[in-house]
Amino acid sequence: MIAAQARDMAAYNRWMNERVYSACAQLSDEQRKQDRGAFFGSIHGTLNHLLVGDKIWLGRFTDTPFSITGLDQELHADFDALLADREATDRRITGWANALTDESLQGTLEYTSVVNPQPRRYEMWLAVAHFFNHQTHHRGQLTTLLSQAGQDCGVTDLIWLPDVMERNSL
Repeated sequence: MIAAQARDMAAYNRWMNERVYSACAQLSDEQRKQDRGAFFGSIHGTLNHLLVGDKIWLGRFTDTPFSITGLDQELHADFDALLADREATDRRITGWANALTDESLQGTLEYTSVVNPQPRRYEMWLAVAHFFNHQTHHRGQLTTLLSQAGQDCGVTDLIWLPDVMERNSL
């Protein structure tokens, strides 16, 4: 991974979160919180998990640890509060990604795992790739859950990101 890729992935993350939350806003609170048999139960539970994960990883990357009680922790029961935190976190992710350099991605990241409190060390580029992959994985679950609830997020492919489309137009 190079810094330019991280910047594109941060932009993609923000773009897709805007689309997912827009689709979620069309559902009632009851529909968002309905247990749909997903790994984190509901649409709301999955949205919360994505935010928890992003805050954990961003805290590791910026040396500002984020404490949680579990990976299924509900940060916000209220959808509007969840959306506001998501938007603020996406701005932080974008700012962090914009400051990355190819050199910084060659370093290492050391942290203590939340899943089993053991020290970990990874190449920074791999940790950053995992961070963005984790987002995409759970947003894939969300787009399925939303589709089952009658909501369409539209095209989700990275190459359809407006900035990427503009850079690569003929």
